[in-house]
Amino acid sequence: MIKIPENIKPLYEKLSEKYSLEVEPLNIRGKVINIVKPANIEELIPEDPFEKVENFPFWIKIWEAAIVLADFMATIKPVNRVLEIGAGLGVVGLTAAAFGHKEVVITDYEDECLDFLRLNAALNNLANVKVEKLDWRKPKDLGSFDIIVGAEVVFSGRFFESLYQLFHKYLVPGGVVYLAHDKERMRTLAPFLYLAEKEFEQAVSQRKLRADDEVYEIVISRLIPRKGTMETNSSA
Repeated sequence: MIKIPENIKPLYEKLSEKYSLEVEPLNIRGKVINIVKPANIEELIPEDPFEKVENFPFWIKIWEAAIVLADFMATIKPVNRVLEIGAGLGVVGLTAAAFGHKEVVITDYEDECLDFLRLNAALNNLANVKVEKLDWRKPKDLGSFDIIVGAEVVFSGRFFESLYQLFHKYLVPGGVVYLAHDKERMRTLAPFLYLAEKEFEQAVSQRKLRADDEVYEIVISRLIPRKGTMETNSSA
């Protein structure tokens, strides 16, 4: 049983009025990251099987791709600033902060998701985390970042161009994007990477995660803006 610190009890109680909550501890290379999340996911999934994919509440669960990307972030040399997009419950960004990346800005669009992010950052005593609301189509000024990360963020062709522009807007020269997706998402991910080829140098690797007697194949994509493309997009 995880004890909720007094300073974040009001936020915890606010969320518990709507959701049955549970705390899932994740052991990432010897460090435990505690994640507060809705306990009954089935209650929150739309009943309509034809509901648009972009309306699915992706933030309500811990995705296997997020765990793999979090593990990856725990292995790389800490940088000054990291941006997580489509953070959901914040597994990747929180792990990056716990493993020494100096400032981590964790973003999502859903307001309730932001409350979970604030709660999880406080629960893990991560003072180097900042939570911000971010609309990919109208990105606000957040400064520039050495690394941008996202797990299961490429889910609709409608957002391809917004994501490309987002990377150009926020990356420092020489910055890098790391994305992680279940291999089953390749129907959407492959076109995204194909179209990105003109503007981004790419490398792709695969990792396996065993969980609940299943093996998940996760694709990690690395994107680095090609020389000249950042200047072109910045001045557009």
